[in-house]
Amino acid sequence: MTLRPDSPSFFKAFRHEIVPILKKLPEVRIWHAGCSTGEEVYSTAIIMEEEGLGDRTKIYATDMNEKVLSHAEQGIIPLQKMQTYTKNYMLAGGKRSFSEYYTADCESAYLNPNLLENAVFAQHNLVTDCSFNEFHVIICRNVLIYFNIDLQVRVLELFNESLSSDGFLGLGSKESIRTESGIFEDFNLKEKLFRKKRS
Repeated sequence: MTLRPDSPSFFKAFRHEIVPILKKLPEVRIWHAGCSTGEEVYSTAIIMEEEGLGDRTKIYATDMNEKVLSHAEQGIIPLQKMQTYTKNYMLAGGKRSFSEYYTADCESAYLNPNLLENAVFAQHNLVTDCSFNEFHVIICRNVLIYFNIDLQVRVLELFNESLSSDGFLGLGSKESIRTESGIFEDFNLKEKLFRKKRS
C-alpha cells in the first residue's frame, strides 16, 4: 500500500511466509519503528485483518517526529496516491476491493478508523530510547540507511532486545545486517526479512 516499488513484494512475503507462523500465537505484537506517515502501518493492519488476526494483533507505531506521527494517526491519504496504493495492495496479495478500507472526498481518502483500533502511535527515538516491549515482529524499512555503522549496530541491538525468541525483523531493500554476528539469520533475504536466533 506504499509508493515504494519494493513494498508490494515485501508485504506479499510477510503475508504468505510470516503470518502463517504468527497465526499460532494467542496474541501478536508488531512494532513499526520509524513509521513516518504511517502507510506501512496501514498495510500491516489490513493484512492482519484479512488473515483473521486483526482482533489479536497490537501494532505499535513509533517515530521521533511528532508531526508525522500525528499525520499517521489520522489515517488521511492524498487522493492522488490512491491509484498507486490500490495497485500495490493487489500486488501484495490483497483479498478484497481496496475501496472497502476508506472513504473519500475530492481531495483525500480517509482510512476506516476500525483498522487502527489496535494501533498505538508514540514518539520514540531509536538511537537514544530503550526497548519498551517484547515484539513478535519489528518492521523498520528504509531508516537504517540514514545512520552510520555505529548507530546501525546500536539500533540492531535494540531490536534484538525487543524481539521475542524466533521473532522477525523486516528491513528496507537497500538495507542489510551481518547475520554472521549470530543475532539474526536470513529468513527471506530477497525481501530483507530476518529471524532472531534462539539464545
